[in-house]
Amino acid sequence: MIETEDLSKQFGDYWAVDGVTLRVRPGQILALLGQNGAGKTTTVRMLTAILRPTRGWARIAGYDTVADPEKVRASVGVLTEQHGLYTRMTASEYLDFFGQIYGLDESARKRRAAELLEYFGLTSVANRRSGEYSKGMRQKLALARALMHEPPVLLLDEPTSAMDPESARLVRDEIARLRSSQRTIIICTHNLIEAEWLADEVAIIYRGRILASGGLDELKNRFLGPLEYEAHLAQPWQLDGFQLPDGVQIVSHNETSLRFRVERPKEINPVLLHALLARQAPLLTFNEVPRSLEQVYLSVMASVQR
Repeated sequence: MIETEDLSKQFGDYWAVDGVTLRVRPGQILALLGQNGAGKTTTVRMLTAILRPTRGWARIAGYDTVADPEKVRASVGVLTEQHGLYTRMTASEYLDFFGQIYGLDESARKRRAAELLEYFGLTSVANRRSGEYSKGMRQKLALARALMHEPPVLLLDEPTSAMDPESARLVRDEIARLRSSQRTIIICTHNLIEAEWLADEVAIIYRGRILASGGLDELKNRFLGPLEYEAHLAQPWQLDGFQLPDGVQIVSHNETSLRFRVERPKEINPVLLHALLARQAPLLTFNEVPRSLEQVYLSVMASVQR
């Protein structure tokens, strides 16, 4: 649904985006992560055919952003960090206005606006000016605008920026609901917890270049190493003489806890647990040690900032 190859943008002597290659399949959510100035917004502007690439190419829903810019824009719904609501308009007026811009006839505009207002829980306030809305309601209206023409691709730039926790949760829930086999979403965000919760794939961009990309589990394994597991014991237990199964390494231990690094958990964990119980280890819990996208991000950034 979204393809780029060596996508690059130069401003003067400065390469804002340099060699970005991405593939995002239908039904996926990709989180594009990076610092301010890393190139996220410039990438989104090229994907929406607002900026012309200096080098490389991008296709959206099969349309080239340079050769078919109007078809690209018709295939994309965009939510910018500053969503630009016309606050003196009611929600109904606002959606009707953008429906006209997208070339929808009157009956299609009314039908689509009614569907979206109901979907986002805004029907009861449809005739109130959006300037009276809460932040969460405004963001949901901006999402409705982006979906007015039923685009197969959504590009969301900092969708919960500067929002209170309750409003941010509402918007995240709506984004999760929008995932479907017919729609692909790219989210540009600084919120790593949000990205981990929503995304199928992650790409980390730094100074215009993609440093790492892939599925969450793939990136965790690549940058954080094998999974670790922690056993907590109900009472002190001596480790002396305990024979570790192949593929298991003890990372740390004390009298009432053990931490293991396990190369092939599905195969080895049952053997490890059996060995512990055979030695009468008083197991209280045996859990995977959580690993976060934040740890991956910090590991990737540390590798380029040394």
